[in-house]
Amino acid sequence: MSKKKKDLKGLERKIKSFIGSKPNKEFNYKQIAFSLGVNDTKGRNDIIKILNKLLKKEQIIRVNKGKFVAPGIQSNTAEGVLEITSTGRGYVVCEDLDADVLVEQRNLNRGLHGDVVSVAVGERKNKNKYEGKIVDIIERKKDVFVGVYEKNKDYAFVNTRNARMYTDFFIDKEEMKGYQEGEKVAVEIKSWDSPKNSPEGKIIKSFGFGDDSLDAYSILYEYGLSTEFEDKVEEEAKKISSTITKEEVKKRRDMRGELTFTIDPVDAKDFDDAISFKKIEENKYEVGVHIADVSHYVRPGSKIDDEAQNRATSVYLVDRVIPMLPETLSNNLCSLRPNEEKLTFSAVFLINKNGDIKEEWFGKTITESDVRLSYEEAQHIIETSQEKIPKEHTILKKEKKVTQKTVEAITTLNSIAKTIRNKRINNGAIIFDKTEIKFELDKKNQPENIVFKTTKSSNKLIEEFMLLANKKVAEKMRKSKERFVYRVHDQPDQEKLKNLQTVVKRLGYNLKLSSNELNDSLNSLLKKAFGKNEQNLIDTLMIRSMSKAEYTTKNIGHYGLSFENYTHFTSPIRRYPDVMVHRLIQAEIDGEKIKTDETETLCKHSTHMEILATKAERDSVKLMQIKFMKDKEGKTFDAVISGVVARGVFVEVIENKCEGLVKAKDLPGDFYVHDEKNHRFVGEKTGKKYQLGDKTRVMLIKADQIKKRLDFQVLT
Repeated sequence: MSKKKKDLKGLERKIKSFIGSKPNKEFNYKQIAFSLGVNDTKGRNDIIKILNKLLKKEQIIRVNKGKFVAPGIQSNTAEGVLEITSTGRGYVVCEDLDADVLVEQRNLNRGLHGDVVSVAVGERKNKNKYEGKIVDIIERKKDVFVGVYEKNKDYAFVNTRNARMYTDFFIDKEEMKGYQEGEKVAVEIKSWDSPKNSPEGKIIKSFGFGDDSLDAYSILYEYGLSTEFEDKVEEEAKKISSTITKEEVKKRRDMRGELTFTIDPVDAKDFDDAISFKKIEENKYEVGVHIADVSHYVRPGSKIDDEAQNRATSVYLVDRVIPMLPETLSNNLCSLRPNEEKLTFSAVFLINKNGDIKEEWFGKTITESDVRLSYEEAQHIIETSQEKIPKEHTILKKEKKVTQKTVEAITTLNSIAKTIRNKRINNGAIIFDKTEIKFELDKKNQPENIVFKTTKSSNKLIEEFMLLANKKVAEKMRKSKERFVYRVHDQPDQEKLKNLQTVVKRLGYNLKLSSNELNDSLNSLLKKAFGKNEQNLIDTLMIRSMSKAEYTTKNIGHYGLSFENYTHFTSPIRRYPDVMVHRLIQAEIDGEKIKTDETETLCKHSTHMEILATKAERDSVKLMQIKFMKDKEGKTFDAVISGVVARGVFVEVIENKCEGLVKAKDLPGDFYVHDEKNHRFVGEKTGKKYQLGDKTRVMLIKADQIKKRLDFQVLT
């Protein structure tokens, strides 16, 4: 036998042995080549030939697409996304299965939270879940992790301090490089030979010391969100000229002479929208919605555009903002700061007191904001109609004076906004006035207090005119029948609505689900619950019953706003879809065709990144709540049961909206059975119930920053 034939025979034995040694696991030729150390083209071709030979001899079985298993082994695998809970258990969510697959920690086999995995599916553990074991990692969700460097003499570990991360990272002597104990670092997986051992890691970045840095970067890295701009992006941004040439001005509608102002949060740095106001005659006004012309500065194919496209959105954590654009653009060049000439993209309306649009115009403009107002300052003007604003309401905590024209503009716009809002409600729009929490931070960004943010007239004024601009832009583009970026919102799920109906009924509220009564009933429910202890619970449950809004070229309307056509036009500094919309509108105005082959792909990406950003922002709030409650362990609070799951009940503290868990085993006085259908636990002997919406008294047992959770004990 020749050497070549001997080599092929030996390779054949290795392949058979390898496949046969892995029960219930499927392999394609690339995986086999990698496992056997074959890394050349000829070797891989030999593997393909041998696999076909073994297939003909029925010594292996082909399953799925190009995957093989040993004969006699029943392959029962599925692909899905692995979700790991804070308890260390895993659940694989598979589209092809009618239930999730439960994977105990011992069977995770190097699978990490968010990974796409192949799971061997066993029998049902109960009626709701299958049991399974991870057999292959198809795709890692992320490659980089953030943690604390813990040093020993000849080796070190990086501990992520993340409850969902069941392993740390081993750092060998060669990779230690003089890092110090307690340092916050980013680490990537170098190798992971055995699931029984920690993966070997390589440190790629240090963040220095301090828990706050770790917290912020951990959240961002958890969702694969960018933290810093590459030097080449920053350099490109700095090279953009701030000069507004005479030639550029000639191309635009000059609105620098119109009364123009911005209204934003007191701590805002990027001002991407402004409003102008001019009285034409009695009951006829020209209102301009002016938006930063980001598309003028950020050109397709540039490094900045590529980066903005990838990020798709700014991320707003409690103690910092991760912008979509470099600060050179977001806080300076594009920001509509007072008393600075700015390039803008505008929607200008001729409107009356009833909110009726008589004329509309869209196009590029040059504007200059006369004054920057906070929501608090604008609210004072609305409530008093006075030119003087007391220092307690101003941004700089000094008395401030605005012109009478500004007062007239704001009070008139507020009146028009109220009319437009009422029309939206009458047309079926659902109005959420959800109470939001805001943290008051000290100089070290630690939470000192939690205050509630309520939506007032000044907020609604800006909201209504931004909605109007978004709606009218979408209507214009719909008429053109060109491919466009829409913001859509599908109708709510009926089963979720029925569940909501059941819950609110126990809280003493009625919800009608017939199609002709639903929207009015939902608004009535929100109105009746406003200001009550259960408001936040009802708001949250209602939001969960709704579909998720998304970006797409396929327009189905916006259910929540009750708009047939809607888009996002008003925030291009912080949202990439708005930049896309600006380019599409300008192309339409110029009578040009714009390449839209990638539009739907970019819409899907933007939706995905928006979801990740929302999750990161939610995690940031949760973590700050835990920090705030840290010194309150052992204290008691009035609370409402905000959620019921198999492992216990979630309770929300009424005075500060902080939420945590009471474990089922810790419910007092009885053994409690989970009644999933009715969202409650019922005591076997006493019949005592702990159900969604119930008020109770709780004690904070532990505020755990590592596991990122609050643990409570029920006292009543």
